[in-house]
Amino acid sequence: MQRRQRATLLLLAPLACYAGGVVLHAAGSLVFWRALAYLAVFHFVRQQYGFMRLYARHEPPAPGAWLPTVLIYAATLYPLLYWHLSPPRNFNWFVDGDFVQRDWPLGRHLATGLYLALLLAYAARETWLYYRTSAFNLPRNLLLAGTAASWYAGIVLFNGDLAFTLLNVVAHGVPYLALVWSRRPPRASGRGWWVGRYGLVVFLGTIVLFAFLEEGLWDGLVWREHGTVFGWFRQLSVATAPGLLKWLVPLLALPQSTHYVLDGFIWRRGKAAK
Repeated sequence: MQRRQRATLLLLAPLACYAGGVVLHAAGSLVFWRALAYLAVFHFVRQQYGFMRLYARHEPPAPGAWLPTVLIYAATLYPLLYWHLSPPRNFNWFVDGDFVQRDWPLGRHLATGLYLALLLAYAARETWLYYRTSAFNLPRNLLLAGTAASWYAGIVLFNGDLAFTLLNVVAHGVPYLALVWSRRPPRASGRGWWVGRYGLVVFLGTIVLFAFLEEGLWDGLVWREHGTVFGWFRQLSVATAPGLLKWLVPLLALPQSTHYVLDGFIWRRGKAAK
């Protein structure tokens, strides 16, 4: 149903992403990676807002209803702002220097103070609502708490690539896996390649296989950083010529860039709450 309704979007989005990627990479490798990094940031932030709206869609009107929305944005944007206002970190989003950074301690302190004030205001509101109505939206509060904890720990508390990857990138993908799995056809329908006794194994195994192939192509054709893991892909010729890279890199990044753009339509403000 959705594929038929969104056929034009699903066709044009990857074409536009690839064409835009080629243009950006032709302007400079860092230009491409910086644009992709900020597109990824927008996507990551909007996803958390979208899930928060899903969990809050049945809540009755109450004073301070704007606070959860402000806090979910603050829980993601504060660590990112801290990152931008810090000296170079021991990790990056895609490549070194993809974020614009300026070491400004006062700015970090001001952002931290504002963030703590929002956390206290939100906690006070939830406590007041609970004592007044005996209602407590556990999924929404768990999402807010988990987002605040994972983004703060992954970016501000730990200054390392592994912590950032595990706490942000991996945690970011799990809700999507759950959504796709929950939308699978019923077993009785006989449709869908992941339906059946071993459906979950097939589903997760297919994702791991495609992820391995994608990362292997990156390592074999561009990065050459993890030969022990992607040794099979060392048979490929590494691309070094700028004229070739401007076509190749946007192509390898196409699954990510298309995902980011399509998600902008999924988590539109008018749709996220439905």
